[in-house]
Amino acid sequence: MATAVIMPRQGQSVESCIIGKWHKQQGDPVQEGDVLFTYETDKATFDETAKVSGTLIAVYFDEGDDVPVLTNVCVIGQPGEDDAPFRPEGAGPAAEAKPEPLTEPAPVPTAEMPTQTSPALSGAISPRARHLAEKTGADLRQAEATGPKRRIIERDIRQLVDAGKLATPAAQAAGYPAGVAGTGLGGRVTTGDVLAAAQPAAPAALAPDDVTTEKHSNIRKVIARSMQASLATMAQLTLNSSFDASDMLGLRSRLKKAAEQGLTAEQGFALAGQVPTINDIILYAVSRVLARHPACNAHYDDEKMTYFRHVHLGVAVDTPRGLMVPTLFQADTLPLSGISRQVKDLSSACQKGTISPDLLKGGTFTVTNLGTLGVESFTPVINPPQTCILGVNTIVTRVREQNGQVTTYPAMGLSLTFDHRAVDGAPAARFLKDLVQVLENFSLLLMQ
Repeated sequence: MATAVIMPRQGQSVESCIIGKWHKQQGDPVQEGDVLFTYETDKATFDETAKVSGTLIAVYFDEGDDVPVLTNVCVIGQPGEDDAPFRPEGAGPAAEAKPEPLTEPAPVPTAEMPTQTSPALSGAISPRARHLAEKTGADLRQAEATGPKRRIIERDIRQLVDAGKLATPAAQAAGYPAGVAGTGLGGRVTTGDVLAAAQPAAPAALAPDDVTTEKHSNIRKVIARSMQASLATMAQLTLNSSFDASDMLGLRSRLKKAAEQGLTAEQGFALAGQVPTINDIILYAVSRVLARHPACNAHYDDEKMTYFRHVHLGVAVDTPRGLMVPTLFQADTLPLSGISRQVKDLSSACQKGTISPDLLKGGTFTVTNLGTLGVESFTPVINPPQTCILGVNTIVTRVREQNGQVTTYPAMGLSLTFDHRAVDGAPAARFLKDLVQVLENFSLLLMQ
């Protein structure tokens, strides 16, 4: 019995999806669980798998087609089954495509190109003649060899000079006659040496596998448009600061030790082997500090500012499909354990390509972390219409003087980019300063 495969609805706001790639072709056998095709929304990429086994007897849309959700995309059944009842309206060219027998292309006749010969010099050139030719620029290609065994001698060069037969600048630039390496007896320059030096070097042909091309995915197109629009329409400025990460690292070390011992940590954090990451801790601190800086937790447009009661944190996630920014809704109401758990789930869904598009919008502030890649400072780009984005950098060891003694400490960098249309420099700097103080005393924050 034939079974239609529909375009799934990914999120309430998604009306259509673009087919990115077909992994099975019409006529291919299909097993339950096989990936049939990849499709994209404007936020994410998904794989559609077969729910039944059989043969892919019909394909209604091509790669790149924009298909409305809940529309039949293809049909799995048995060879010879009629797919007409499943054919959707507006099906693309793929529905009309019929396989054609493969034929070998007719061989293209090739004609052997005749060898072109230039007027050749026979014999070799004497050292005196070569020196005089280099000095005067005489064109050796027009020399008549009158020396023994058809050797070019000084007299032949003088005849060229007297007749005005000199090498052009282009010929001299190509390495003729100066600098010609002789391959004849005694290192003398032969006719072949002169002609070879006068020929321009042919560029090496690129092997077929030296260059690859790949069409932009829908996600990459969206990222490109969004980033370009962000930089083109906003007055972006970045402030850089750092904080002493000793307290934060010490707390995480204690939590890790407690997890190994099967204990329950501060603030009722039920570890069960799960320890919050450094990024989780920073997200928690940001969600609490933003409440005191409403302009940094807002949306800006040309007509108004929109302020939010709660903090909806965008968390940048690097995936094989491209950058995704899922939203941690009402992060200011979540405990550290809740932030850690939800971020882990969101990141996993992004990596697998199963994230709902509804979770990829609605952010009021974004955090992007490049610290694990060793980046010490960078300029993150704001995700409009948000007014700010925080970049988290790597930890470096720094030196400071305390009570007359020089000590070292772990310093973590923070890079805050803000839209100067919405937030002035001083308020942005105050937010960054408050965040630094909270992170340097994170244990006290957990006690509040």
